Amino acid sequence: MRLISLLGLVISVLLSTQYTYGQIKNAKTATVKVFGKTTAVKKMIEKVGSDGHTAIVDWDPTSKLAFITYDPSKTSADEVLKRIALAGFDNERFLAPDDVYAELAKAEQYERVLKPVSKNRSEQQVDHNKHNQGVQTAANASHVHPSKITEPGKENTAFGQLTNYYLGLKDALVKTDAQGAAVKATALKEAIKAVDMNKLTPAEHTVWMKVMSSLAADASSIAQTKDVAKQRMTFASLSNALHELLKVSKLDGPIYYQHCPMYDNGKGAQWLSKENTIKNPFYGAQMISCGSTVETLN
Repeated sequence: MRLISLLGLVISVLLSTQYTYGQIKNAKTATVKVFGKTTAVKKMIEKVGSDGHTAIVDWDPTSKLAFITYDPSKTSADEVLKRIALAGFDNERFLAPDDVYAELAKAEQYERVLKPVSKNRSEQQVDHNKHNQGVQTAANASHVHPSKITEPGKENTAFGQLTNYYLGLKDALVKTDAQGAAVKATALKEAIKAVDMNKLTPAEHTVWMKVMSSLAADASSIAQTKDVAKQRMTFASLSNALHELLKVSKLDGPIYYQHCPMYDNGKGAQWLSKENTIKNPFYGAQMISCGSTVETLN
């Protein structure tokens, strides 16, 4: 009976995929485990995951597998899975916000096997030590003394450590120090990976899921080049994403959002700073005071 049931599932998926390919141009597929407990949530998962002619989701309650077919020129599997997580259903790439999960009907709530168990103090200290060792290794590899990298773990906010590494990167670009910028970006990339989504507020979680991929990609791009012009261009994109995140976050103190009107052939660019005094990271000493504060985040 189990073999017959499995065979039926495979045939169903194949037929569904064949139909879907006819609807979506340049279709790609992904198979990801999405957690739910009853067949009643099947419609919820498929409805929130599907998006017209850009993505279609077929979720199997027995195997917990979601078969995602999407147009890569218009969306991605991650975007589909973010929507599913925001509806209250954990998956292998994104966790649902705790408050959204809690609002599910009791019959629809499932065992959250992917949600990390709260750690005790000794376990947190082990993780902290491991992270420090990783940052020190990155610094040594680039011949930069570890003391020049902001020590992690002292911030009280969800994105405090990440923000400090960003500010270190900004300071390196102000000095036109491509090597230093690459080191700071490496540390920033690790800080992005270390963000604990379970500690985020609903507003932070929503924006984090929107920007975390671009933050990680920009940090990685800056870390991999020693061309300061390329670093600065990517830094503009990185700054916009972080600004969007910090606007909904608790901060340790005021953060100034500053604007350079001349960068990128007059298109302009923004950056974040803990100082209200202008120190332009896009031009450095060439035009250190070019710009103005356009917003203060508190």
